[in-house]
Amino acid sequence: TKNYKLKTQKEAVLMRQPLFARQEYHMEMFSIRKGAFVDRPNRFIAHVSLDGDVVTCHMPNPGRMWELLFPGVTVYVRPAANPKRRTAYDVVGIERDGVPILLDTQYNNDTAAWLVQEHLIPGWEDWDLIRREITVGDSRFDLLLGRGEERFFVEVKSCTLFSRDGAMFPDAVTERGRKHILELAAMSRQGIHTGVLFLVHWNRARWFLPDYHTDPAFAQAFYEAAPHLDWKALALHWDGSFSRPGVAGVLTYPQAILERENHDSGDYLFILHLAEAKDIAIGSKGEFPFPAGYYVYTGSARKNLAARLARHSRKRKKMHWHIDYLRQEADVVAALPVRTADDLEHDLARAVDAVADWHIEGFGCTDCDCPSHLFGFAENPIHYRPFIQVVEDFRMNRLASLMTDTGAFVKKD
Repeated sequence: TKNYKLKTQKEAVLMRQPLFARQEYHMEMFSIRKGAFVDRPNRFIAHVSLDGDVVTCHMPNPGRMWELLFPGVTVYVRPAANPKRRTAYDVVGIERDGVPILLDTQYNNDTAAWLVQEHLIPGWEDWDLIRREITVGDSRFDLLLGRGEERFFVEVKSCTLFSRDGAMFPDAVTERGRKHILELAAMSRQGIHTGVLFLVHWNRARWFLPDYHTDPAFAQAFYEAAPHLDWKALALHWDGSFSRPGVAGVLTYPQAILERENHDSGDYLFILHLAEAKDIAIGSKGEFPFPAGYYVYTGSARKNLAARLARHSRKRKKMHWHIDYLRQEADVVAALPVRTADDLEHDLARAVDAVADWHIEGFGCTDCDCPSHLFGFAENPIHYRPFIQVVEDFRMNRLASLMTDTGAFVKKD
């Protein structure tokens, strides 16, 4: 284990350095301002309405955050440290149901280090902060902790994917996150103390799971590694100053839900965009008039769910399902799997129908009593709160009843 040791003298010097020594980490030294979210043209830019003007802001969080970024929601921004920078403001946070949520992933690591230094993490109170950003092999981990001669390598993850009382990570596929999990588990098997700290910026969360809907590979890696890691999902409470968080508690881990649900089967929402109104021939059913707009198709796959969605996305294929014909004329926006052991297809169709602007009668439902499985929206449903609420309900909120039925909670100390 010689590659994981540091010289004691160097560690002692690092421990004496103040945690928030650099000015950019003092959130309270910047003037936090409230604005209204307008849009996000790419991962690193957000437009925010601030005192009547729309300003371009740096978005320091590469996550999708579809469940948070709706037009008009309150956004917290601060002036950039460099006034000559192209984007004059940085996004700090956003509100969900009136609760401030930290979005700045850089400050997330500062917060984790501060929580360790102040001994505020339940179960880790006797660990001290040794240093940050420690390189091991070809990877770099966020924190190195110490307890006497023992060393503890910790990776920190920012969690902003919430339901009413739960949290999941990640909200987009993360090969880097999976790599970290596998490397930490491998180090643990060599006798090295390793772990992960998920900072959940939602004080109403009570349980945590890897997001097996979005990234089943990460979820499987986490499931296999979790017993070997000293990991925690810690719920935090922020106020609008984003200076220091309150600790709401360690979340439970309903492992049985992961075992039950994380399989390549379930239901899905397949989203397309039709730029112009067209009459489209749908196999033997003949031509249908399709208004311009966005379309959400609901379906199910009892096996090979990922392959089904990949097939829907391709244009070159043998025509079989109704959606194959529409795909020839429309562009793919997103494919949202709902991995589950239950048959939710028709419930999902009814829920989307209730929030859609129209549906195409008889589309995709020849083997059931549903009026349609294809639903139209004038605007992109990804940015429409009622539609995203449907996604949240079927992916996350419904799990609460499963946890009660199966007794799936596992306490994380």
